[in-house]
Amino acid sequence: MNKKALILCLIILPTLVNAQRWKRQRYEWVAALGATQFLGDVGGRNQIGSDWFFDLDAASTRYVANIGFRYKISEYVSAKTGFSFGEVYGNDKYTKEPFRNNRNIHFRSPIVEWATQVEVSWMREQIGSRYKIRRVRGRGRKGSRVFVYGFAGVALLYMNPMAQYDGKWHSLRKLKTEGQDFVPSRKMYSNWQFTIPFGIGMKYAVDKKSSIGLEYGLRKTFTDYMDDVSTTYVYTRHAPNEAALRNMLNYDDVAAGLADPSLARVPEGIDSFEGACSACPGQQRGDPTDLDSYMFLLITYQRKIRTTRKGLPKF
Repeated sequence: MNKKALILCLIILPTLVNAQRWKRQRYEWVAALGATQFLGDVGGRNQIGSDWFFDLDAASTRYVANIGFRYKISEYVSAKTGFSFGEVYGNDKYTKEPFRNNRNIHFRSPIVEWATQVEVSWMREQIGSRYKIRRVRGRGRKGSRVFVYGFAGVALLYMNPMAQYDGKWHSLRKLKTEGQDFVPSRKMYSNWQFTIPFGIGMKYAVDKKSSIGLEYGLRKTFTDYMDDVSTTYVYTRHAPNEAALRNMLNYDDVAAGLADPSLARVPEGIDSFEGACSACPGQQRGDPTDLDSYMFLLITYQRKIRTTRKGLPKF
């Protein structure tokens, strides 16, 4: 081997070795804790219902925990799957918007979510044998200790909207508060729903195996009944035919009280609620044209998994 070939090998060989190093650290455990926010018909800011982030209500923030597994497909693309457990909440009492406040609906729902997402970045994650060691050469290939990515995927969600009546929480689905299965156009919704998660995240390498990060994700559902509110009132305790409506819908005290918990109070400066009846049958209870969403803001911890010589994870 001549001198030029030897120099070329010495230049190329470390590059080839480094190019494969990420494959030996392509598996990660992921754990996270964070907060949830619900975006739907119930609750919201001091205004008429708005879309997306413009209707956030800080008082309705709840919790979420996540555990998952990440597989690095390439230096720029990863796949992650995991389970999330938490709660979403909404309450009209937190808004000063007169019509929503008078409606007086509240709910909470557990979240059990299994999500699989693809993560894409334009940057290389730092991979090396040492971090935070000064004056030591060979700390690893060029890369960033801060790694930013965007993600999108699909998820299966279990939900169960509930509300409180006389100090006890009741599952709302079985109460059929909007006349499900009685009104032909209103079918019973399912506790299981598909969602589309998407968002952005970042990781900061603490050492060669661990990193911490922050992830924000929005979940767009295909249902408007995550809060058990979608269309119009079919029952109200303020209507002249209230007794007949109640018998027709087979509502007991709990179903009737949660179908229409309105305050029946005309706001100051407003002459009436649609003829002095804001919750009469046929009046708006929700907005079926805007499906429900929820958000996660997560603090994450990642731990790389050792691999075997064949590149498989060593648990």
